[in-house]
Amino acid sequence: MSFDPGALDAALTAAVGNDPVLVADLRNVFLESAARQVNALGRARCDANWRMAAWRLHGLAASFGAVELMALAEDAAAGAPGDPVVLRRIRATMNLYTS
Repeated sequence: MSFDPGALDAALTAAVGNDPVLVADLRNVFLESAARQVNALGRARCDANWRMAAWRLHGLAASFGAVELMALAEDAAAGAPGDPVVLRRIRATMNLYTS
C-alpha cells in the first residue's frame, strides 16, 4: 500500500469545505489523538490494553480517512502486545502525516 500524504487533507476538506483554518485545526486534533493511541500501544503490556489502543487508533484513522493507518492498526490488533515491527511501521506512518 502506498502512502498518499494528501489523503488526510483531502478527506478533511471534503468533510468541512475549503476552510484552511478548520482543516488545520482538525488535522492537529487527529495527530494529537493518534499520537496518544500510539503512545498507549507503546505502553501496553497485556492483550486487552494493546487491542483497545489498536482499535481506538483504527476508529480514529477511519474517521479521518487515514487508510494506511487503519490497516496498520488492524495489524496491531491481530498481533502480540508490544510488537516492535508494527509499532515501528505505525510510528513511521505517523511521521509521514506530520511532515
